[in-house]
Amino acid sequence: MKRFLRNILILIFLFLAMIITNEIVRPTIKGTKYSTSGITAMNSATRITDKCTWICHNDTNYCLKNHVKYLEPYSNYTNILYFGVIGMLQMTGNYGLANIVFLVILIPFLIWYFIIKSMSMQHQINKLKNKQ
Repeated sequence: MKRFLRNILILIFLFLAMIITNEIVRPTIKGTKYSTSGITAMNSATRITDKCTWICHNDTNYCLKNHVKYLEPYSNYTNILYFGVIGMLQMTGNYGLANIVFLVILIPFLIWYFIIKSMSMQHQINKLKNKQ
């Protein structure tokens, strides 16, 4: 029961950390909010050279030109992954829903699963060490 509770608390903590981070940043965001299909986002779609906005989502080349600094030497590799993921999400027929299902739900759950699996394996290792 203790491990089950620990696992659930880790999961809740991860999602709360994501939500709290967004909500702490929200009041500091200036400018007109980006709106599409009746949904208003936190950030604007203004072209700002020192900050990513929705323009980076809508015009990736602008973002690559103005914002990508540290990964620039590796862009041949990262672009394949980045555009590959976008292509796969678009192939589903509903990019927005696929984005939420895969990037907001499934991948965080996979990360959580592997963290829990790792902790369980470490527990087993500790038990085996204590037997000797």
